[in-house]
Amino acid sequence: MSRTCQVTGKAPAFGNRVSHSHRRTRRRFDPNIQSRRYWLPGENRHVRLRVSTKGMKVIDRRGIERAVADIRARGERV
Repeated sequence: MSRTCQVTGKAPAFGNRVSHSHRRTRRRFDPNIQSRRYWLPGENRHVRLRVSTKGMKVIDRRGIERAVADIRARGERV
């Protein structure tokens, strides 16, 4: 499974690793993805989401119900 946040859609970014001698090699910046379990009171069940730490803050601000509704609107299964 790819390292993408289900809430924000954050995915790995790519760039260069630059050594002391300035040689450049490709690298990737992975988002901080965590697997979290949230209680959905509307459905009376838990859902397990793969969210970034930024996505956790979004859920805290907007609420889990609205976040899950947005995920389902994109066509993802929760």
